[in-house]
Amino acid sequence: MPYISNTPEDQRAMLEAIGAGSIDELMAMIPSELRLKAPLKLPPAMGEMELSARMKHLADQNIVADQRACFLGGGAYDHFIPAVVDMVASRGEFYTAYTPYQAEASQGTLQAIFEYQTLITQLTGMDVSNASLYDGATAAVEAVFMAMGATRRTRRVVVAGSVHPEYRQTMATYLANLGTELHVLDTPKGTIAAESLAAAVDSRTACVVVQHPNFFGCLEDVATLAEIAHKAGALLIAAVNPISLGLLKRPADYGADIVVAEGQPLGNTLGYGGPYLGIMACGEKFVRRMPGRLVGQTTDRRGRRCWVLTLQTREQHIRREKATSNICTNQGLMALRAAVYLATMGPTGMRDVAGLCLQKAHHAAERIAQTDSLALAFDAPFFNEFVVRLAAGQVEAKLDAARQQGILAGVPLGRWYPDLADCLLVAVTEKRTQDEIDRLAAVLA
Repeated sequence: MPYISNTPEDQRAMLEAIGAGSIDELMAMIPSELRLKAPLKLPPAMGEMELSARMKHLADQNIVADQRACFLGGGAYDHFIPAVVDMVASRGEFYTAYTPYQAEASQGTLQAIFEYQTLITQLTGMDVSNASLYDGATAAVEAVFMAMGATRRTRRVVVAGSVHPEYRQTMATYLANLGTELHVLDTPKGTIAAESLAAAVDSRTACVVVQHPNFFGCLEDVATLAEIAHKAGALLIAAVNPISLGLLKRPADYGADIVVAEGQPLGNTLGYGGPYLGIMACGEKFVRRMPGRLVGQTTDRRGRRCWVLTLQTREQHIRREKATSNICTNQGLMALRAAVYLATMGPTGMRDVAGLCLQKAHHAAERIAQTDSLALAFDAPFFNEFVVRLAAGQVEAKLDAARQQGILAGVPLGRWYPDLADCLLVAVTEKRTQDEIDRLAAVLA
């Protein structure tokens, strides 16, 4: 916030209230090796006007996607957001409201969450959706914990190497001290080989985690993978791109038990990485293991329609150490934006957006592949993302050249996949134009 009223008198009053004599005494609990050894090398203090100008100058150096032809993807995408999304989400009743612990006093917020849950179940085909989680990665981890509880298997989780690497890193962090093996399946051809999965799952396996479309943009044979997982008594967790469900088969229809997704594409801006929201939906038989809030519709004593927190008893503010999950809040404002986006687009709009992404991505891939020095890394069908292989050692140079021409050309994959160090992940949304695609192909060539 631009102004904080915190005078020396205020500081003394706060210190007295907590029983500390000084700031140094307050910080004494911090180990000495972690404390600042010398004063910060800051310039002389500025007046408010000079400081505001300085901060604006620094902020103007940020690269904004709207000012570039953005082909970045890997979980966050530059989609068009209808004006109604900002209009509704910026209303004070929603913008300033906190998550509803006193449910009966939060009817507007509860109704909005109920609408969000309804739209997510329609989009995924699943029976139940929660009120959202923090982001796609934490939703994936919570789904793994649900599967471990439902199957009573805690020793092994199988995850495809084509699942978002940051999702896998988050899983590894959560499972590190639980004695659970996180078995990662290699995907050298961009997708999971059915025989590899069949060899990896056994009677210890709680779940199989797949992404469809996967991190490389490729489409997995999810129906076959679900069959293999279920035959071994494991659950199938599907991470999806919600926009792709405008065209692709719904997860419930190919046998997914739990569905998770990053909700950013649904009416949320790129925002330098957040805040986003985690989508989670599942079959009804798993509902009591689902983390977060579930809002339900009922009637009050006068017979009027109203909304309640139907289920939140698995959370730590109620069950303490026996809680199913320590998630006891939701990304309410981001979920509201997703609900307004889905309601505005409707089935036809979602199909149109998905179709444009598909068509433009395939056109871009064809244009790029016409150059002798460039090639697509994988042969699998893809939705709106694909991997381009450049000449060895050319990735950073091509990215820099593209930035100079106002193009964010893609995400370099070497940071996660050493064998793809010469590759870029390119995403194409409905916003990209023919001219932008031509410029991308030219700069990469």
